[in-house]
Parts: sequence; C-alpha cells; structure tokens
Amino acid sequence: MLTLRDFDVVGRTYRNINRYRQILTIIFKYGFGHIIEALNIDRYLEIGLKMISRHKPARLERLTQSQRTRLLFEELGPTFIKFGQILSTRPDLIPLEFIFELEKLQDNVPEFPFSDVEKAVAKAFGDDTPFGSLEKEPIASASIGQVHLARLKTGERVAVKIQRPDIRKQIKVDLEIMNHLATLMERHIADLSFFRPIKIVEEFAETLDKELDYTLEASNMERVARQFVFDSTIHIPRVYLDKTTETVLTMEYIQGIKISDIDALDEHEMDRKELTQRGADLILKQVFEFGFFHADLHPGNLFVLPNNVLGPVDFGMMGFMDRRAREVFIDLIASIVTENSSATCHYLLDLTEYDDEPDMRFLERDISTFIAQYLTKALKNINMGRLLQDLLKITAKHKLRLYPDTFLMMKSFAAVEGVAHRLDPDFDMVGYAAPFIKKKKMERMSLSRITKDFSSLSVESLQLLQEIPRDSIAIIRQARKGKFVLGLDIQKLEKILGVYQRESHKRSVAMIISSLIIASSLLLSLKASPQIFGLSLFGMGAIVCAVVLWLWLFVRPGK
Repeated sequence: MLTLRDFDVVGRTYRNINRYRQILTIIFKYGFGHIIEALNIDRYLEIGLKMISRHKPARLERLTQSQRTRLLFEELGPTFIKFGQILSTRPDLIPLEFIFELEKLQDNVPEFPFSDVEKAVAKAFGDDTPFGSLEKEPIASASIGQVHLARLKTGERVAVKIQRPDIRKQIKVDLEIMNHLATLMERHIADLSFFRPIKIVEEFAETLDKELDYTLEASNMERVARQFVFDSTIHIPRVYLDKTTETVLTMEYIQGIKISDIDALDEHEMDRKELTQRGADLILKQVFEFGFFHADLHPGNLFVLPNNVLGPVDFGMMGFMDRRAREVFIDLIASIVTENSSATCHYLLDLTEYDDEPDMRFLERDISTFIAQYLTKALKNINMGRLLQDLLKITAKHKLRLYPDTFLMMKSFAAVEGVAHRLDPDFDMVGYAAPFIKKKKMERMSLSRITKDFSSLSVESLQLLQEIPRDSIAIIRQARKGKFVLGLDIQKLEKILGVYQRESHKRSVAMIISSLIIASSLLLSLKASPQIFGLSLFGMGAIVCAVVLWLWLFVRPGK
C-alpha cells in the first residue's frame, strides 16, 4: 500500500535528498523555477537550492506552459509519466489545455535487463516457476512494466507482464517529494492552491497503488471476458489466475494485427467496415449495457484476429458508470438531438460537480450555441473528439467539473471513433449509436423495469417511514443534552435548500406512488365495485395514476 508521509516529520536532512535535487534541477530547466523559489524549500530542507542550475535551453522558450509540463514529466521518469497520463483523464483536477497536452505523453523509458526479469519471476514464484521458457527480448515496454513471451510447462504460449524491479520503492520516494511540493504550494502560492495539489497527489497515489497490483488487472480481464462470453466477435485474452501475482501477470498471447496497420489488414483480406462496426459495438455494449468499460482503447490496445474478431488488451485502466449515470448521459444526448437546451443544462449538471451553481442563463446560452453548431452538420461529419473538446470548454468556462468516469467514457467513444475513421472514413459513429441509445431509453418503459422501480421505491419509502421516528428521537435526545448543533454555510444555503426541496419532492411523490400501488392491490384483490371486465375500476385507476406519476418523476428533465 502506497502511503504519503508527512514531511514536517521527516526533518531537514531528508534521506532521498539527491533525488529531490534532481527533480528540482529538471523543474528549473523547463522554466518553472519561479514556482520553486516561491516555496521557500530551504526553510524546510538543507537542499542547497542556490547551487542548483537555473539554465534553461533556448529551444524551450518557444513552447507553451503545457508543452513544457509534458516534456518535464517525460524527463522525470516513470512515476511522473504515469502521473501525467492519469492527470490527462482528470478534467476535474487540472485546466483543459493541460489535458490535451498530457494525452501525448509517451512511455519513453528504457527496457530493463533480462537478469532483472528472471529475478522478478523467481521472487514471485520461488522455485516453482510455471514457465518452461521465457524469451529474453520484450515485445512491449511501459513506465511500470514490460511484456515478454513465454511458454508454460504445460505447453501453452503466453504473454507475461513483469513489473519493473524496485518500481514501488522508486514511486514511493517520488510520491514523498511530490507530496512535500504540493504541501508547500498550498501553503505559499494562493493561485495554485485553487487546484488542490495535495488532493491531486493523494488521488494519484491511490490510483497508482491499484495499477501496481496486477491481480486487479487480472480481475478486470475476467470481468470483461464474462461480458462477452457469448459474443464470438470479441475475444478477451484468457488470464491464468494461478500464475499471476501482484508483480507478474500471465495471460494468453493473442497473435493478431494491430488495428492501426491498415496495409496488413488489407493484405490479410480483413473486412474493414465490419471491424469498424464491431469496434463501435464493443464500446457501446460496455458503456450502456454493462457500465464497466475499457478506458484506454487507443489503436495499440486493439488487435484483429482471424474472421474479423477484435482482441482488446491492457485492462489496467477501466471506467465504471452506474445505471443512473448511464441514463442521464443518454438523456443528455437525447436533449441535444431534440435541441432542448434547458434540459441539456440540467443533465449536464447531473454529470458534473461544482462549488457554486452556475448562472443558468449564461450556461443555457452557451449550450444553445453548442447544439446549433453540431446539429447543422450531417451526423457523419460530427467529430466526437472535437465535440468532447467543445463540451469540456463549456464546463471549464462555467467552473463545472466532469466526473472522472464520465470523462473516461467520452474519451473512449472519441478514441473508438478515431480508429473507426481510419478503417472506414465514411463511418458515422453518431448515427450508428442512435438506434442503440434509443433502444436503451425505451427499455426504461418496459413492464419489468417499471415493476422493479416500483418495488425499489416502495422499499425506500417504507425505510424512510421506519427511520423518521428513530431519527426524531435521536435529535430530541441531543437537544435535551444541549449537544444539538445546527451549522449552516449561508453562501451555500440556497443550493442546499434547492437540493432538499427536490429530494423531498421526490420522496413525497414516491410515497404517493407506493400508497397507490398498495391501494390498487387491495381493490383488485377484493374485486371492489364498480368493475369492468371483472376488474375493479378504482383499482385500475390507481395503477394508471401510479404509472403516470412514475413517468413524470423519472422521465421529465431533471429539475
């Protein structure tokens, strides 16, 4: 488990001072020395700041701040490369211009020697290694690990991902330094404290800790494989769980053609149009049916197997969207298509977080311009990547922060569309997705779904009724002891009241619906008069009223 140490406890003679100096030297090199000098590091550490070179190459003068940040991360090594890659998926944490630049980060890290590979395998499995042979040259290398071909003792050919030696130790050192710098930034630089650098480092540590555990990636592969177990168009590599540890991942080796290699696809007579549709189906099903999706579907992670079968690889980064978020996103798309800018604004707020509610007049104006810009184009001419950028600009302008998984989902659609246009330039991603989205929207009206939602509402309403007396008694007891404290942030009072009113309204309607269901059940079972076709007229009327209220509550724009 990666933990962030409190630097105030470390003392002025920090044991990893050489790495700290190296990081500061590179930061100065890329033109961010003014930030370091504002941190007063010499007050906390005997680091010899005056002795660090301030030289900045002339070629860097022409680069933007975001470009210099990308180059800085690449030179600082694996931890910072991974840091930048993760930041590029977090529009809720950093400015938009940095998002687009950090997406270009490359894993330009050297391969580690085969002797270290053998040591890692021996450490993971001891004398009981599952591999009969292991090829010396890696077939892929990245910031955290590299992949070698191997053959199991039972004869199967496999791909083995092996973690870099001592990478966890190196990451821990870098995280300590990053945490210290983030702490000083919040303490000394007001403009940077707005971006919550400590929170950024903490979330990075949590995310990286998961990526360093290969058993979690193995679990992701198993879960996705179950999604497509009856789909012959998608092949998920088999993972060997009994031959996988936190640092070694053993999986089936799939020998296919990279989907970006158009010449090889044509040479092997692959059907590019069919591949395009299958790629679109892959992401549509993962997002809207399962809510668990591959969040890094760039061309290097998609292979084509015989019979136009798609084989995605690298399941380290996954996204998750619950049913509510998926349905709100579908409603967002529907409101854009129907040019309902007011509803689009409300659905967008549901998919974002914010400190202060934006001015709805100005937000709706920008959304109207956004809708007009794209609905005047033919669907096949709409670029999903560009649409995402424009939507992000609107959210940034109004200080809205997209939830990370929502952003990952949008990026995945844009990535698949980019691959699709290389395979079939005439492919219309938006038009192809429309029937699928319409189908998912109509499923909400099915009898089974309505019944399930009614049941859930009834249970919640009964729970609420049971909790009210207990909570009331608890409040009275606290008041009697003089411990009842009511704290209000006046600036946010209007927002709190608005949320309370909406939730209270929904609860009230839910209780009415539950009452109508119970009443209809009694009237129908007792066959109360008057009757029509042998059924109680009042009982049927109660059901109709309940259905109408349910539709009004869940299908209307989210005010």
